[in-house]
Amino acid sequence: MKIAKDTVVTLKYKVSEASGKLIEESKEPMVYLHGGYNNTLPKIEEALEGKEAGFDCTLDLQPEDAFGVRDESLVRVIPKSEFPPGVKVGGQLEGRSDDGTPHVFHVMKIKGPEVHLDGNHPLAGKALKFHIKVTGVRMASGEEIAHGHVHGEHGHHH
Repeated sequence: MKIAKDTVVTLKYKVSEASGKLIEESKEPMVYLHGGYNNTLPKIEEALEGKEAGFDCTLDLQPEDAFGVRDESLVRVIPKSEFPPGVKVGGQLEGRSDDGTPHVFHVMKIKGPEVHLDGNHPLAGKALKFHIKVTGVRMASGEEIAHGHVHGEHGHHH
């Protein structure tokens, strides 16, 4: 079966920096609903369109095609006194971006009375290499299509 809109794709992947340094490797297969549901990066969907199980590729993606370019307006330094006790480096907090929309910020460091936050994706601004191997393709169920994501094995459970 070929990968097309409303198919469920199962794949294994490795993500590396452009230099080749491994960032992440899938332990469990990743399963996503193909066809513009924002369940994976658009360039990955584009590369897999029309392919079948067994397809293997390496994609070199620039930041704008991966996790975006860094936006320095999403970097904040806030007095520690404004946080509840127990704020820790590596934690995530929901805040608001400059336009007032809810946004997730990562606690990057705590320096004396200051907490340094970054609302960029941790891989924003990086060119990345994705090695992908498709291990399965099936038709999505009507419920998966209606919900816009995969259910069941390695997918989303309600």
